[in-house]
Amino acid sequence: MEEKFSIGDVVFSKMGRDSGRHYIVVSTEENFVYICDGDLHKSDKPKKKKNKHIKPVGKRNEYIIAKLSEEGRVTNNELRRAIAEVEEEINS
Repeated sequence: MEEKFSIGDVVFSKMGRDSGRHYIVVSTEENFVYICDGDLHKSDKPKKKKNKHIKPVGKRNEYIIAKLSEEGRVTNNELRRAIAEVEEEINS
C-alpha cells in the first residue's frame, strides 16, 4: 500500500538521480507529489515524483505549511533551512 503524503512533509528520495536526499512536499496529486529542496529542485520548479519512490521521514515543517497556505509559495532559502534543521535533528 502506498503512503499518503501531505504538504510540509519531509521525505527521503529512494530512487532516481536524486536518491539519498531530503525534500519537502509542496504539492500533492493522487499518485504523485511535488518536492523541493531549494538547491537541486528550486521552489519555482518542483520535482514530480511517484509516491512509491519516496519515504517519509516522520517530520513536518509547520512554518512551510503556514507559508504555503498563506502566500502560496516559499523561498529556496526557507526550504534549505527547514531541511537542514531536520537533517541536524536526525543526525544528533
